[in-house]
Amino acid sequence: MANATIESLADIIRVHGAGRSSHPCLIEGNVSYTWGEMYERAQRVANGLKAAGVGSKDRVVFLEKNSIEHFELAFGAALLNAVSVDVNWRLAPPEVEYIVNNAEAKVLVVGQEFVPVMEAIADKLTTVTTILVIGGHPKYAEWNDWLLSQKTGDPGELQTRKDISFQLYSSGTTGLPKGVLLDNDNLCALAPMIKSIWDLNENSINMAAMPLFHIGGGGWAMAGMIQGCTTIVVREMNPAAVLDLIVEKRITHAFLVPAVLAFMNSVPGVEDKDFSSLQVLVYGASPISEAVLTKSVELFKCKFWQAYGLTETTGGVINLSPADHALDSPNKHRLRSCGTPGPGVEVRIVNNETDTDCATGEVGEIWIRSAQVMAGYWKNPEETAKAITSDKWFKTGDAGYIDADGYVYIHDRVKDMIVSGGENVYPAEVENVLMSHPGIADVAVIGIPHEKWGETALAVVVRAPGTEATEQDIIAFSHERLAKFKCPTQVAWIDVLPRNPSGKVLKKDLREPYWAGRERRVN
Repeated sequence: MANATIESLADIIRVHGAGRSSHPCLIEGNVSYTWGEMYERAQRVANGLKAAGVGSKDRVVFLEKNSIEHFELAFGAALLNAVSVDVNWRLAPPEVEYIVNNAEAKVLVVGQEFVPVMEAIADKLTTVTTILVIGGHPKYAEWNDWLLSQKTGDPGELQTRKDISFQLYSSGTTGLPKGVLLDNDNLCALAPMIKSIWDLNENSINMAAMPLFHIGGGGWAMAGMIQGCTTIVVREMNPAAVLDLIVEKRITHAFLVPAVLAFMNSVPGVEDKDFSSLQVLVYGASPISEAVLTKSVELFKCKFWQAYGLTETTGGVINLSPADHALDSPNKHRLRSCGTPGPGVEVRIVNNETDTDCATGEVGEIWIRSAQVMAGYWKNPEETAKAITSDKWFKTGDAGYIDADGYVYIHDRVKDMIVSGGENVYPAEVENVLMSHPGIADVAVIGIPHEKWGETALAVVVRAPGTEATEQDIIAFSHERLAKFKCPTQVAWIDVLPRNPSGKVLKKDLREPYWAGRERRVN
C-alpha cells in the first residue's frame, strides 16, 4: 500500500480498512481484528462520540493499560477529527483529574482496574459529560456494549496535515504536566525512518509492548500501522511472557527499553528459544550497558537500533545503527553515544550563556530542528515559546556534545529532570507536593544512581522547626499525591540548602557526592 495516500491518523484506518480489509490489524491475547473489522469498530466509536457531543478538535480521554480499545478510541476520534488523549495510568487521582480537566475532555473511557481513580475524581471533572467503562460498571455504560449499539458509516470528517493526531502529557518542569501537541505533519515525518531505518513494511509483525501513553509505545505502534502491518499488543510487561510471544507470534519488530532487555536476558532457558523471526529491535529511553547489549545481540541475532528522542520530537530523531552495535566493532566507544541525526533532522549544540554553537567535543544544550518537532504545548504559548525558537529549533533540555564523526553523546541534563525506569520525573513537581508537608521547611529533589531503574529521586529536606518528620512519613505523604515512580525513595537531611546569590538551589553540588567517579551524569 503506497504511503502517499496516508497524510493523517484518520487516513491510516481509512486506507488500510478499505485496501487491506482482510489483513490482521490488531491482536491482543485471544482477541484479533482485521483492518476491515477495526475500520468498522472505529466508525461505530466515531458515531457514538458524535452522538455524545464530540466534534472536530474536541478531546476524549483514555485511562487504561495497553489494549485494543486504545486504538478503537484513537481511530474513532480521528474519523471525527477529534483527539484521543492517553493518560499515564500510573498517575495518582489528583494528577489524572488535572489532565482530564486541562484537556477539556468531553468523554472519559476508563479500564476496570482504574475505576477507583475515576470514582475518586468523577465529581471534580469540569467538562466530561460521558464516562464509559471497559468491563462494565453499575452507573456507567460498558465500552463494548456501547460501541456495538452505535451505527456504522464513516462520518467523513477530514483531517488536515496541521490537525492534531496525538496529545501526550509530559511531566511538568514547572510542576504541572504539559499537553504535547503532535500534528499529522509530525506523524508523516516519521515515514522515511519507518522504511529506511526500521525496515517496517506491510508484512511486518510489530510488537507494541511499551506503554501506549508514551511516544515509545503509541508512536511506535502507529509507525507500523502507517505501513498497514499487524500489531501485537502487550498489555503488561512480563519479560518471560513477552519472549514466548515473540516465538509464538513470529514477531519481526519491537521497541523496548534496556531495563526490559536486561530482564529478558536472565530468563531461565532463554537461550533455547527460536527468535529467528526477529528482524529489528529498537531500544531507547536510556543507554544500554555493554554487558546487556552483548547478551542481547547474541540472543536475538537481529539488527539493533538505538533511538534518542522526546515526546516533543515525535520520538526518535537520533539513531545508532546496527553497524555500531557490532560486537567486533573497532569503534566500541560509540555505544555510549546515541548515534547520528535521522532523515531530515538537524542538530546543534548550543552554549546557553553565549547563545553560540559549541565546538566539536564541547558540551552544550542539544537543539533539534525537524518536521518531527511538535506543533507546541496545548493552551500554553509561554512554554511553547520557551521551548521552540522563532526559527524552529527545539531546545531539548539535554546537555551533550558531537564528536568529530558526527555522533551525538548525552552528558547531562540542562534541566534537572530525572529518568527513572524510562519515566521522566521533574523535581519541581515533586518539590511542590513535598513543600505542603507541615514537617518540611525547604526541600530539593535530585536524581541519584539506582541499579535497577537507572536513577531514583532523593529528597534533600530541611526540617521545619520543632517538627520530627521521618523518612517514612515523607515517602508515604508523596505516595498519596503522586505517581509512585515520581516519589522519592530516600530522604536525606540538611540544615540549609546550598543556593547561589539569586536564590537558586545548587543541585549540582547536592548531586556531586552521589555521581562522583561516573562518566555520564545521566543513567
